[in-house]
Amino acid sequence: PNEKLFTGEPARLGSTRTQKPPFEAKNPFLAPITVNRELHKKGDRSCMHIEFDITGSRIRYDAGDHIAVYPTNNSDLVERFGQRLNTDLGKMFSLNNVDEDASKKHPFPCPTTYRTALLHYLDITSCPRTNVLKELSDYTEDGKDKAFLQQMAQATPEGKELYNDWIINHHRTLLHVLEDLPSLKPPIDHVCELMPRLQARYYSISSSPKISATTVAITAVLIEYTTKTGREQLGVATSWLKLKNPTEDLKPTAPVFVRKSQFRLPFKPSIPVIMIGPGTGLAPFRGFIQDRQCQRKDGKPVGETVLFFGCRHKDEDFIYENELNEFLADGTLTKMHVAFSRDQNEKVYVQHLLRQQKEEVWRLFELGGHVYVCGDARHMAHDVDEVLHDIVSEYGEMTREKASDYLKKMRSRGRYSCDVW
Repeated sequence: PNEKLFTGEPARLGSTRTQKPPFEAKNPFLAPITVNRELHKKGDRSCMHIEFDITGSRIRYDAGDHIAVYPTNNSDLVERFGQRLNTDLGKMFSLNNVDEDASKKHPFPCPTTYRTALLHYLDITSCPRTNVLKELSDYTEDGKDKAFLQQMAQATPEGKELYNDWIINHHRTLLHVLEDLPSLKPPIDHVCELMPRLQARYYSISSSPKISATTVAITAVLIEYTTKTGREQLGVATSWLKLKNPTEDLKPTAPVFVRKSQFRLPFKPSIPVIMIGPGTGLAPFRGFIQDRQCQRKDGKPVGETVLFFGCRHKDEDFIYENELNEFLADGTLTKMHVAFSRDQNEKVYVQHLLRQQKEEVWRLFELGGHVYVCGDARHMAHDVDEVLHDIVSEYGEMTREKASDYLKKMRSRGRYSCDVW
């Protein structure tokens, strides 16, 4: 093999062949996957529990940290690029920055092959930005297509509307644009230059090092849907991880590194905690609960541990149900409130349960308790925050403004933490 050719390493040539600590973003650890099991009991959605073995890596983590995974793009999509652009993907190339003084000489590790760039270095599944469409318009002889691309790239209300509909709402990727406008004939080098860099994916760690310091677990929902153009869209990382099934003899690997977070259990185990995490928002709390269980076994005084969890159906996507019931039975979990949003006519979410338990929540706040929220930032975290404002307002007999100050103070003291996406 060509010694000077990058084959997917994020930064240092040969870093995946000869692994040397410390491991971080530019030097990830190839962690063997030892467990990959389905958490949903039935239904058409999939949620994976995956365990990485970090033995010998010197990587340390705490419950609440994140693990980053460098995924590989779908090889069928990559081959479609090669066919559409009429290119031999095995060919070696290098993209060099024309600005001699630029700190980055290349947009991604070079030299490499077109196939490696499309598999490991380029984000080929996101929607292209308007400036990319404008540049592509130079590569068509068809006046209609040229005008169409140029119109979408314009900052006019019509241009924005057209772009939002044709690109965003129909989730067209660069490959889809090329497939739907056959008159486009851009050179592959320019296409590689226009695409953003493929980023690592971050997951909340769903295990505690107190149980196993050499195992890192994640809890991830498989992303797959059909776009308005009838194309199947797959989550880059989750669809790639889904196929990494370990056997007795073979443990597939993934390049990973750990990112420290501020999402931490109180330093004193005796402080009560309220954890609010529907769906995969449960992930870091599995680690937290394991931590508290170990502290109890060590004879430390552990405060109340209350969990609010939510999913669609009890018999479908209640993940880690048996484990949680065991934590409840052995007293590690003081209380568990579960919302099954679709098991009755009216939808019930964690924020509704929180409101029902408002007296309890206020009691734990007054005892100096910590509250943690994990999961969907768009709706859930906002709704939970609203309920917390109402609880503080009602039981603390404060105005809305004073309640807001109370929660701000809790945040600044590390007593109200969010891990949302």
